[in-house]
Parts: sequence; structure tokens; C-alpha cells
Amino acid sequence: MSFGSQIAEGLAPLVDLVYPPRCPICGEGVGRHGGLCLTCWSELVIPGEPSCSRCSRPFAPGAQEGQVCAPCLAQPPRHDGVFAATLYNEPSRKLVLAFKHGGKIGLAPLLARLIAARLPEPTEDSPLLVPVPLHRWRLWKRGYNQAALLARELEKLAKGTFVPDALVRRKATPSLGGLGRKARERALSGAIEVPARHRSTVKGRGIVLVDDVLTSGTTASTCVSALLKSGARSVQIACFARVMEEALDVARMQDGLKSETPEVAKTSGAT
Repeated sequence: MSFGSQIAEGLAPLVDLVYPPRCPICGEGVGRHGGLCLTCWSELVIPGEPSCSRCSRPFAPGAQEGQVCAPCLAQPPRHDGVFAATLYNEPSRKLVLAFKHGGKIGLAPLLARLIAARLPEPTEDSPLLVPVPLHRWRLWKRGYNQAALLARELEKLAKGTFVPDALVRRKATPSLGGLGRKARERALSGAIEVPARHRSTVKGRGIVLVDDVLTSGTTASTCVSALLKSGARSVQIACFARVMEEALDVARMQDGLKSETPEVAKTSGAT
């Protein structure tokens, strides 16, 4: 343990006395800073199996292993998988808003731990952790890039090597909310690229593209294309929350089956 860590550990009781640890979602008391209460934890929706072999979209129980979802069949993705810590619902929305717009950057370790639990263990060729970039004006206004904070925490969790500026956003883009697919693609055309100084960095490497929320996927797809164009071997996408309304009920069904014990199953079928 480093000297700094020893000091932090020694001061922890005093910090807890002055600032009692609270659940960042509901405000209830918790055992330590950076944790969730049991109720809010149980309300997060974690994507489960079975799922699409290309994008990890949850399937209803009983789907065949290796099955591909309809969106991926219609338009095969260029990425090598999506690893989302949660599906976007009310509790995850509150965490994202507090982290992204509320200045609660202390949530980064918690969100990163949840993402890390979904990511596969790195091989000998450790991947590069590349955050989705912000334009400099938005970065100046917000004060930080939330995706970069998550990527930095993932590096601490031994999930890869953090490269904060492997992607840059050359032009400011409008909010993509409410825009159709073609309009989103036009807005992002030429906006994101790998700078010349990092083309040799990403060439031949596996990449984990990191963001807080995956919505339509247009921004992520633009980043994936820029990385592959610069010679990246593969690109996986890691995020805290994935917006997929139709998958919420499926994920709850999966979770319900996992929690059902053989005894319960037997009793429910008795006559």
C-alpha cells in the first residue's frame, strides 16, 4: 500500500464522520463512500444471457446460443461487441446525470467497477482504453470528459492502457437527440478522427471504446470507423448504461429465471 493510500485510509473515519456515506441515487446511508444501497442496487438492470452474439442485445429465455439479433442481421456492426454495465432505466439515469452533468466525478470508480465486471479479461496484448472524445468547447464548459474519467478508472482495474487523446472531435456537433439516423450521420461526418500522432499507436491494436451511455450508437459507430480506418485490429464498446427500452423486460425475465430456485420451480408446478 502506498503512503498516499495509507493516509487516505487513516482519514476515512474522519471523512465519514463529517460527510456520512450516502447512496448517490436515493440518499440513504450506506456502509462506505462509493457504494449503493441494497434497494437501488437491486433496481439496476444488468444485461444477461442469452444475448446477441454480435452486440449483446438480450434475448428472451430459450434463445439459441450464437444467435444474432435482427438489427445486426440488417446492418452488421463493425465493432466486436458491446459490454454494458446496465440497461438505461431510472436508477442508472440518475447516476449518469449526477456524474455527467452534476459534477459528481467521484462516481467514476463505482461506474467503472460495474463496467469492468462485464469486460473480458485482457489477453497478453492488453487493449487500449480510448474514451469517446468531447469537442474542446464542450470540454471547457463541462470541465471534464466523463468517458475519459471512466477509461482512467478502468486502467486502474487492469482492463487496458488508457490513451486519453487517441480520438479527437474536430468540430462541435449539435445534440443528436430527436434526429433520425441519416441526420445523425450527417452531423457527425468528419467530426471524429484519430490524430496523426496516434495512428501508429492504434495500428494493429485491440481497442476498448469507453463511454458513459450508448444511445443510438451513431457516435460510437463513428469512433469505431475512425479507429478501424487508422488500422486498429478490433474495437469493442464499453459503457455504463445502454439505452434499449425493448430489452428491459427481457433482462428482467432473465434475472427472474436466474433467481428462481429448483424448489420454487417444483412448488409452482405442483398440482
